Amino acid sequence: MSRIVIAEFMDLRAVAQLRAAHDVLYDAKLVDDPVRLHAEAARADVLIVRNRTQVRGELLAAMGKVRIVGRLGVGLDNIDVAACEARGIQVIPATGANALSVAEYVIATAMLLLRGAYQASADVAGGAWPRSALGNGREIGGKTLGLIGFGSIGQLTAKLAQGIGMNVIAFDTMLAPDHPAFAANGVRSVPLDALCAQADVISLHVPLVESTRHLFDATRVAAMKRGSVLINSARGGVLDEAAVAAALKSGQLGGAAIDVFESEPLPAGSVFAGCPNLVLTPHIAGLSVESNERVSSLIAQRVLEELR
Repeated sequence: MSRIVIAEFMDLRAVAQLRAAHDVLYDAKLVDDPVRLHAEAARADVLIVRNRTQVRGELLAAMGKVRIVGRLGVGLDNIDVAACEARGIQVIPATGANALSVAEYVIATAMLLLRGAYQASADVAGGAWPRSALGNGREIGGKTLGLIGFGSIGQLTAKLAQGIGMNVIAFDTMLAPDHPAFAANGVRSVPLDALCAQADVISLHVPLVESTRHLFDATRVAAMKRGSVLINSARGGVLDEAAVAAALKSGQLGGAAIDVFESEPLPAGSVFAGCPNLVLTPHIAGLSVESNERVSSLIAQRVLEELR
């Protein structure tokens, strides 16, 4: 029987599945108690985390027995994968399990920001009638969605967008322009500059590495179609937040939905204060009741398989 430590929230049915076969410590707040986390990790054979637990440095050094790290999500920015592999630790992400949740977030926020009509409930309930101000929103059908990154989430987002009448173009440095994924999904591969010039909505689906840090800075945002919408559900550092805020205030950007930030939680008095046509969410694009069940179940199954 192995010792499994779960440091962040996990679907209880998946926890029960692990407990049926192994010794499990489940504490969704363990991530907030570093001293206890390090002590428990030292006794663990498996450590299961989400995105807040930093599996590197002192924590990694404490993980003398750990053989498996399960990641309840897909991004691996919080895990030193190379160091884990050097220590013989297998890292298991929940690849694909939260793709639908992220794709729906992209489409929902794009529709909200293009239409611009869904944030006046308090005014209407109070007797105001801003019909003229809210009657000039834009339809999403016929608009062009530009995807930066065309992996599993980007491809599913493309399918949803096409289902509501959008044209889809994509750019991915990891895929050749003639890669079969583009043709299979009815998506045209274009260079990054062309995508920025053509897209009415741009959605980011790339990891944070040196080549993508501040990929959308003031210069690139200025090269976007005026009035277009920018959505980031990938990683915070991909955007230059000050540049995005300035573009919203100037009208260069017609809207933005941002789920991930360079510093999380976003500090009070951030550059986004007072920005119009902005949706900010606390790193939850990939979270839903259904995606949590899928992610948790997948990781539980994979961990059990590896421990046999």
